[in-house]
Amino acid sequence: MTTEIYYYLLYTWIAVGIIAFPFLLKKTAPYGRHTSESWGPMISNQLGWMLQEGVAPFFISFWFWTGSLEKTHASYFFYGLYMTHYIYRSYIFPFRTNTKGKKIPLVICGSAVFFNFCNTFILGYFLGNIGGNYSDDYFFSFRFILGIIIFLSGVFINVKSDNMLINLRKPGETGYKIPTGFLFKYISCPNLFGEMIEWFGFALMIGSLSAYSFPLWTIVNLLPRALDHHKWYLQKLADYPKERKAVIPFIL
Repeated sequence: MTTEIYYYLLYTWIAVGIIAFPFLLKKTAPYGRHTSESWGPMISNQLGWMLQEGVAPFFISFWFWTGSLEKTHASYFFYGLYMTHYIYRSYIFPFRTNTKGKKIPLVICGSAVFFNFCNTFILGYFLGNIGGNYSDDYFFSFRFILGIIIFLSGVFINVKSDNMLINLRKPGETGYKIPTGFLFKYISCPNLFGEMIEWFGFALMIGSLSAYSFPLWTIVNLLPRALDHHKWYLQKLADYPKERKAVIPFIL
């Protein structure tokens, strides 16, 4: 594949995300608390999560390791960060959630697999063939240092918020409870907020349009999700704090 074709595909991928965003704002994705059987065959929520997220480590490994560019410590580092996130999300996180008995439409899993295929191609091909030639001095650059601080901040917010949600119900309890404390004091979905911050920091570290397509698509997917969650909380829980925002403290 030529570099010209790669960038044509990159621009197309970014354009698709921008075009899809207003449509996703209007359509609630039918999984989790918004699950709908009208979307076709259903599978176990845990199995579906493993399938849709579990392909990402394999896809990016293929694009990265088959790349012709000489690997550097920095490109290994970026690859390792991505792998760590998705191995946790694919094979550890699903078994920590209290979703036994819940199901997810197979079509949602399929769309997530397609997203991960495209996203890993954009990022993995870039690191493996075009822009992975960072020197070791790059670790001391302002962009890398700021990026890793933002990335780790996002990871902390995401993981801490997820842990609070997971531990919200005691064993055997069902139904929804109102989370309190930490960033839940200000927003309904700090876990999603943290993931958006995480991938912005990741993109800043890499410093390419290819990497920035990832947080763009993260926002395209997660911002509508957060707004739907917030609306659901307000509708279903009468005592839900009205002063909370959905996903960005004091703003949205």
